[in-house]
Amino acid sequence: MAPHPAFPRFDMTAIDLSLARSIDSFALEDVAFRPEMVGDAAAIDAIHDVTFGPGRYSRTAFRLREGHAPDGPTSLVAAYRENVIGSVRLTAIAAGEKPALLLGPLAVLPALKNLGVGKALMRLSMEAARQRHHRLVVLVGDLPYYWPFGFRVVPAGRLQLPGPVDPARLLWAELTSGASDGVAGPVRAVRPNI
Repeated sequence: MAPHPAFPRFDMTAIDLSLARSIDSFALEDVAFRPEMVGDAAAIDAIHDVTFGPGRYSRTAFRLREGHAPDGPTSLVAAYRENVIGSVRLTAIAAGEKPALLLGPLAVLPALKNLGVGKALMRLSMEAARQRHHRLVVLVGDLPYYWPFGFRVVPAGRLQLPGPVDPARLLWAELTSGASDGVAGPVRAVRPNI
């Protein structure tokens, strides 16, 4: 898989070997969760490579985020033994005329899936968004996974993304009651409010 031109290739071999030796002793309480930093980009891109493959570059949500920096305080990484093992990114968008965040991608190294890292990243990022007074989060994903975090299917026709999306996978979560009231129209990336 070729890396995205915006990111240098990151060698996962050393991380994979280190994690393979320590997987039996892995405990979620040993994972440090923190805001994403600029220096994390190559490791995050490498995780996206192994998790999603090159097809992610053609997905509508990727194209919507492309060229826009993630929202720093709400985009988080999970680090285990100083290695980035997962991340969640949120990007400022306009949903119709209303400000919102686009969640994704959420990714964890395949060797560490189903150990609670992704769910912890979700819980913490949603709480960070709430604390920063964001009202609405949109994503393209699987409802059964995201339901516990408050996500529901966007009513048909309410939002239009700049490319094809399975309507059953277009989800949103209100961080404050009534945040989706009157939200309708095209979704586009915007510069975040600082």
